[in-house]
Amino acid sequence: MTITERINSFEQLGQALSALTSGEKQSLYFSAESKNNWFNESSIESALAGIIKFLDRETLSTWAAQYEISESFSDKKIGLVMAGNIPMVGFHDLLCVLMAGHIALTKLSSQDEVLIKFLISMLRQISPEFADRVVFAERLNDADAFVATGSDNTARYFHYYFGKKDHIIRKNRSSVAVIDGAETEEELKALGIDIFTYWGLGCRNVSKVLVPEGYDFIPLLDALAPYEYVADHHKYNNNYDYNKSILLVNRVPHLDTGFLLVQESENLVSPISVLFYQTYKDQNDLEAYLKAQEDKIQCIVGHDRIPFGGAQYPSINDYADGVDTMQFLTGLQ
Repeated sequence: MTITERINSFEQLGQALSALTSGEKQSLYFSAESKNNWFNESSIESALAGIIKFLDRETLSTWAAQYEISESFSDKKIGLVMAGNIPMVGFHDLLCVLMAGHIALTKLSSQDEVLIKFLISMLRQISPEFADRVVFAERLNDADAFVATGSDNTARYFHYYFGKKDHIIRKNRSSVAVIDGAETEEELKALGIDIFTYWGLGCRNVSKVLVPEGYDFIPLLDALAPYEYVADHHKYNNNYDYNKSILLVNRVPHLDTGFLLVQESENLVSPISVLFYQTYKDQNDLEAYLKAQEDKIQCIVGHDRIPFGGAQYPSINDYADGVDTMQFLTGLQ
């Protein structure tokens, strides 16, 4: 299967996803949410929109042209350990493996089986050549190389079992927003997309804001008011109630919007329903902090950085942890 044929297949997958009827979508959404209550309609719609954006012919062609991809299939098996924190988060790795011509020996997350299997089923219908190129497996002993995503704890496990072979092993990451005080109301409102999309479960979700000393939070909290609907989700609201009670019992100073708790903290990753903040003195102080945390930060939102509201819309070559997955896969000997 040539590179052009692979591009054609994924382009057709994008077109098929765009053409899903309302009934087909509702059936898919119901099945996915039954398996994982965090995966509601809006979350899946956002994830699908991102995938469809990848599967544009020009985007795929320009991306593939950057790499030395073999025109024929490889017999190498790539062990894929997929995350399940947000809908179809493992699809990009799968796309990379199949475009590189390898076999995807895939361990699905129990939280995201429905959606990933749906995408693979559609791809196989479009191009039966992919039927034996995606293999579901619980054990990945036969893999020649690995791309594994998990927490800091599971990363240690991955290194123990996979460390002797070529690998990409990803750990916990989170995202931050830099606020300088000159933001418009629209920019602060757009920041809500970065905070609340996928309920804050993704590594590209802003879990902490860096603000200048003496920052007035009122404009930010007012701009985030339209996102109060997140409290209608029972799992999110349970997290909000729990974290609020912890802060109150421990008498921790915080701000409370009724759906979001804003707390000063040096920690980077905040619990669901909590937004951490930390102050900086000047630009040098800010840059020193970002440099010290760069191995734990997925992306940075702010002026002259990722635009407010843009964290959840990565391009096809925005690789997790900044490691070029395609370069790794095409470079395997």
